[in-house]
Amino acid sequence: MQVWRIPAFGIDKLEHIDAPEPKLGAGEVSVKVRAVSLNYRDLLVTLGHYNPKMALPRIPASDGAGEVIAVGEGVTQVKPGERVAGIFMQNWLEGAATAQKQRGALGGDIDGMLVEYVVLRESGVVPVSDHLSWEEAATLPCAGVTAWNAVVHAGKIKTGDTVVIQGTGGVSIFALQFAKSLGARVLGTSSSDEKLHRASKLGLDAGVNYKQTPDWAKWVLEQTNGEGADLVVEVGGAGTFAQSLKSVRVGGTVAQIGVLTHTSEPLNVAPILHKQVHIQGIYVGSRAHFLEMNRATSQLKLKPIVDEVFAFDQTREALRRMESGAHFGKLVIRVA
Repeated sequence: MQVWRIPAFGIDKLEHIDAPEPKLGAGEVSVKVRAVSLNYRDLLVTLGHYNPKMALPRIPASDGAGEVIAVGEGVTQVKPGERVAGIFMQNWLEGAATAQKQRGALGGDIDGMLVEYVVLRESGVVPVSDHLSWEEAATLPCAGVTAWNAVVHAGKIKTGDTVVIQGTGGVSIFALQFAKSLGARVLGTSSSDEKLHRASKLGLDAGVNYKQTPDWAKWVLEQTNGEGADLVVEVGGAGTFAQSLKSVRVGGTVAQIGVLTHTSEPLNVAPILHKQVHIQGIYVGSRAHFLEMNRATSQLKLKPIVDEVFAFDQTREALRRMESGAHFGKLVIRVA
């Protein structure tokens, strides 16, 4: 089978090789991968910035969807021919996260999905809705579940609430879609007026260009009559965290997800205390979160936003596109 793997860190170091198909064991399922979607994490893994001590070689990419072609002895919940996606953390099936459950992340702790065939435990896959294409289904495991966890579980968003999203990458666009489906008002930031315009077509109520308005927290306060947002989906990291604290309401939530930016300025903890802010780190979610999100997306017939689809042999180009930050929504690699 065809495989992409990281023998040494760097996009140019990626290898496209032939490898034996994985053997199927008891309790496992064999999946013919149809599409893989990229996350910023996959870029960091490839560059060696995510875990410089990661054992190599490693097959990258946590997110993929495909067709079950065979099942091992004892498998009862999955049948050949079913459409499935792998779950991000193969050990986090339900309940609260623990150190043990957070081990076994695809494309990091263990080999990922950038292959023609993959073998996973029966519990390591979930069914995906028939209303989704392979490319759309492949976007769900990381970005989709992360946004669902942030909006529904951390933010507990309801009709009339205000949500702030940062940028227009995969997690932020999913958060926009989920928040709007719950009846929330959504405000957004971007460095591109064109991207804000595209987001408005998906329901973004108002947007601001942070290049032109660096103190965008003041804008959020103006938009909310001085109250602040109920939830900030914080994907920027250290460089945007201070603005997020300023823009959230008293008793509101900052769902900390991303590490895209950095800052040399010290963290001022006073706003956390004075505003009694809930800060919730979001590290994707469990299999149960995935199933819950799937029920909602199926009922809503929600369609993930795929910006561009690359051929399997264009994986390096796809990662460079991710590195450029020019995409809107998700980047996907068609495998077969």
